[in-house]
Amino acid sequence: MNIKHERKMNGRFDMAGHIYILLTLLFTVYGQLVLRWQMAQTRGMPEGGGDKLLFLFQQFFNPWIISALLSAFLASLAWMAAMTRFELNYAYPFMSLAFVIVMVFSVVFLNELLTIQSVIGTIMVVGGLIIIARA
Repeated sequence: MNIKHERKMNGRFDMAGHIYILLTLLFTVYGQLVLRWQMAQTRGMPEGGGDKLLFLFQQFFNPWIISALLSAFLASLAWMAAMTRFELNYAYPFMSLAFVIVMVFSVVFLNELLTIQSVIGTIMVVGGLIIIARA
């Protein structure tokens, strides 16, 4: 019996599965925002190839970067748990919400620019998610 059939056969909302998806989103968004915030605090990527590697290596000692990498790992664990509950073609569209959340939070907390193209694209992403979620 496949996962999708089991989910529909129960006829109930799979709360645990959706919590796994939510945790994946939260950990992913946190990691992306922290990485951007911390990289914005630097003077930028050096020009030389060896200097670039050294710069990136040094970032591993930043506690905020460590927390972002840990967050990515936790997002992976939550996603693996979600994959035990749902088919990929059902669960993956929810990950598009990460784009929406990161966009909003980057404008609010990181003072990044919001364009009309981003807003229109976001509306399209959310519309597509609604269609897929109702399938």
